Amino acid sequence: MATILAYTSPARGHLFPLTPILDELAARGHRVAVRTLAAEVGRMAERGFETASIAPQIESIVHTDGEARSPIDGLRRSVQTFCDRAPLDGADLRAAIEQVRPDAVLVDVNAWGASAAAQAWGGRWAVFCPYPLPLGSRDTPPFGPGLPPPRGPLGRLRDRVVRPVAVGALERIFVPQVNTVRASFGLGPIGTVDDLFTLAPLTLYQTAPPFEYPHRDWPDSIVQVGPCAWEPPSQTPAWVDAIDRPVVLVTTSSEYQDDGVLVRTALEALADEPVFVVATVPAGEPGEFRAPPNARVERFVPHGPLLDRAVVAITHGGMGATQKALAHGVPVVAVPFGRDQREVARRVLVSGAGASVPSGRLSARRLRAAVREARARSAGARRIADAFAGTRGGATAADAVESRLLAVPPVRTPAPGD
Repeated sequence: MATILAYTSPARGHLFPLTPILDELAARGHRVAVRTLAAEVGRMAERGFETASIAPQIESIVHTDGEARSPIDGLRRSVQTFCDRAPLDGADLRAAIEQVRPDAVLVDVNAWGASAAAQAWGGRWAVFCPYPLPLGSRDTPPFGPGLPPPRGPLGRLRDRVVRPVAVGALERIFVPQVNTVRASFGLGPIGTVDDLFTLAPLTLYQTAPPFEYPHRDWPDSIVQVGPCAWEPPSQTPAWVDAIDRPVVLVTTSSEYQDDGVLVRTALEALADEPVFVVATVPAGEPGEFRAPPNARVERFVPHGPLLDRAVVAITHGGMGATQKALAHGVPVVAVPFGRDQREVARRVLVSGAGASVPSGRLSARRLRAAVREARARSAGARRIADAFAGTRGGATAADAVESRLLAVPPVRTPAPGD
């Protein structure tokens, strides 16, 4: 059996979807080691993984996109956060490899320095990606703005015009910084965002059609394994069992992005509706919100039991929360604030699984109408739930690790000038 080292960015939204994959690998007899955010070390160790925290300096670099002045500014800020972490997570993974001596490494798609360290190591490595993959395709629009897929010559023309603005501006920020880190590992430069996201011999992409778009020109190194939804084991509060109305679940980001307005608006919009609203604010303070009689605001409540009874989930457009709801067959109202969330919201619309409201136009009236619209699209959500169940999630990912990584010899990456 093999030793597998998994390395995550400091985000529960990336660790939790990875957990079913690691559980499956451990169940097959592999030794699993994990490097992740300090607050989750104990939880991962309880699952039998050899766990340690990533370098604390990495966690100290936090997102500032909640202060963004525009969607493009928000994306720039997010990209800069990953760039600032890259020299640190690269060195951190290199040290972990020296300590663990793994046969294969799984790297968070957002840990750009760690990807360079894994490539320079010369062993077997893969990337896992729990959000929309920012890889170009003739079938899809440029990543970021949340545009619908192109249709016909006019759609393709639109994409040619938009791509330099949407993607080129970000490339000018991160390509030089990523290349500085890559050079420190003796690696050659990348030139585009597509280069960055096709480096790994294997990418475990944690979604699937019909939620994800078709990509006829993507490399076969990308394996879509479904969402791999997971949440920490916990006891369901007694008040959940006492709810006697249909549930509307409201989620906000686990990494702060100033999306509390979504909760306030949902509480107002649904105060007189025949539903019970449960809002979770993992990066906020529940006491900041005044809940009407038909609502509760909590820092954490296990989503699974709520989604079993939910008629709609209102999400911030986070991939994890949105796909978790859809995996339960629950239609979604996506209210994107930044990062990849506009892309997630567009996929909700294109797949016919819910509705969306731009955060800049959010109001109680619009959100109430969107909830009613989403409820009428429950068939689309059930269709996605069936498709997600068919992916086999962690088992398919583990199959890919065993057949595409462990079954083949590692390939040394030539240094510049070789």
